[in-house]
Amino acid sequence: MSSNFAAYLQRNETFAATDAKLRVPEIPFIPFQQLYLLICVDPRVEPAAIVGVQLGEAIVARNIGGRVTESVVRDLAWICHLHENKTPDADWFEVAIIHHTDCGSALFADADLRRGYAARGGYDEDTAAAMAVLDPAATVRSDVEKLRTAPALAGSIGNLKVGGYAYDLKTGLLSTVVEPG
Repeated sequence: MSSNFAAYLQRNETFAATDAKLRVPEIPFIPFQQLYLLICVDPRVEPAAIVGVQLGEAIVARNIGGRVTESVVRDLAWICHLHENKTPDADWFEVAIIHHTDCGSALFADADLRRGYAARGGYDEDTAAAMAVLDPAATVRSDVEKLRTAPALAGSIGNLKVGGYAYDLKTGLLSTVVEPG
């Protein structure tokens, strides 16, 4: 039986034969561009393709809808702590949250699907309903505010810029919804 991953193993061999692996940040979790990108798992919004993220430039976190969750806040708190302690000369660290049109997380708005998912041990129904990205501009505003006011990030907020963006699948354009600040 063949594997869907076999082609990627071959691509990895090609990559490993280059010097790209030698050009990665020396400090774990501190990317060259001081950027944490939160984006959806949808393969139509691949960060390398839509914004040109290169190896070592950014931390790319992906989840359903590109939503701010407790896990995202905890991860970001650790990364900010490392940034502040390992790169004292850097003025700030930036978070870019991207939500997109036609997001599959909108299916969380379907009560039957949501109920079934909750019954399987997924998010509870209220949390799942809140995860739906029906209007990317509205949800990205909400998530930016959630990060800006997260108690776990309070000690870092002066060195943390958070911006929100909406990606339109039809046009391929990214628009600024909330300026980084």
